[in-house]
Amino acid sequence: MATAMAPTSVERAVLEEEFRWLLHDEVHAVLRQLQDILKEASLRFTLPGSGMEGPAKQENFILGSSGTDQVKGVLTLQGDALSQADVNLKMPRNNQLLHFAFREDKQWKLQQIQDARNHVSQAIYLLNNRDESYQFRTGAEVLKLMDAVMLQLTRARNRLTTPATLTLPEIAASGLTRMFTPALPSDLLVNVYINLNKLCLTVYQLHTLQPNSTKEKGALAGWISWLKHHTIYQKVVDLPSPVLLSGWSIGS
Repeated sequence: MATAMAPTSVERAVLEEEFRWLLHDEVHAVLRQLQDILKEASLRFTLPGSGMEGPAKQENFILGSSGTDQVKGVLTLQGDALSQADVNLKMPRNNQLLHFAFREDKQWKLQQIQDARNHVSQAIYLLNNRDESYQFRTGAEVLKLMDAVMLQLTRARNRLTTPATLTLPEIAASGLTRMFTPALPSDLLVNVYINLNKLCLTVYQLHTLQPNSTKEKGALAGWISWLKHHTIYQKVVDLPSPVLLSGWSIGS
């Protein structure tokens, strides 16, 4: 059985030259492209008054029920904050109509967006520390950098795709319920979060549970189009305007 011949000195020199070119030129070209994509993604997290490309754009999300009029609302998202909220709720037990909105002096920061922005910024920082003046010496060094960058991007994606599971006491202590005017009834709790590319509003009505009974809650969701294309590792193609999602359920 024939054995593979070792490369000649000329072949070895050619391979070494190609490897040096890969480390010195091609790697930096790819890193520049990745930086551009992440910087574009980071603009989606720009905050009002941050000085980056002007103030964050306000986006309105109309939230409605499928087949019922029990819960309807409009949420306004600006950067990492809900700047306005206007919700109409028909109570399932007595059909009482409730209307509540954010107080004018209030905004609600979405911690998920803040955390995702911080992770994207950290990924950009890691890439900036390896600009074109930096000379990579080994392939392992490149892999170590990419592992660190991908770790930050994975953490950013996970913060948006996997909302924290909060207990009712934690939701009550968050302060969101106290931001509305008129004040919500004492038996209502409200939570807002991001799940995948959807902005979700959940309303809980609290009451003493009887055996085999269930808690009642309503859930709203509206598509956030820019999250859809930035949670899959920052695709660069813009998606259409937000698509309204109807998916309300009260009870059960």
